[in-house]
Amino acid sequence: MNLPNKLTVSRFVLTGFFLAVMFSEFSFHETVALILFSLASLTDYFDGKIARERNLITNFGILMDPLADKILVCSAFIAFVDRGWMPSWMVVVIVARELAITGLRLLAASRQVVLAAERYGKHKTISQIVNIIALLLLASYDQWGAFGEAIFGYRIFGGAWIFWFSELSKWVAVLLTFLSGAIYLWRNRYLYLEDC
Repeated sequence: MNLPNKLTVSRFVLTGFFLAVMFSEFSFHETVALILFSLASLTDYFDGKIARERNLITNFGILMDPLADKILVCSAFIAFVDRGWMPSWMVVVIVARELAITGLRLLAASRQVVLAAERYGKHKTISQIVNIIALLLLASYDQWGAFGEAIFGYRIFGGAWIFWFSELSKWVAVLLTFLSGAIYLWRNRYLYLEDC
């Protein structure tokens, strides 16, 4: 197994640790969850970068890299619903989109067609990661004392700026998730329309 694929597999492992921490109640668990999620997100950046630079792109990576992203992101959003940080309808939109695209990829694979990630999907993933990190920062910055308050606690319109940023990023993430999914399904419609 090459290095990019090992990084992809490590993202699955980090997702498990992230969820275990999210559902724990020890001191600073939100901060630990933030660190774990950030590390997992970095593996997403580096596995693709290394694969392209060293010409280590494999069918395993093409299929499993986006799947690892989906599991990481969907796990975080589902945990956030449990915490009351994210409206359930937003998470339903996100998870439904990810399941639909995964179903399309499986259909393509059954026909020996490998669907690579598209630019819109990458923008969607970035928006989701930004939103998740913003929500984790909002939940944890007050544990960091004066340092956290100085950086993330500046108040505008009666709330910390990180609160408003996390609220805005929710809507951006949901919008890009929906649009990127619709575009992907439309562009690859030949895969499912021929069976209708």
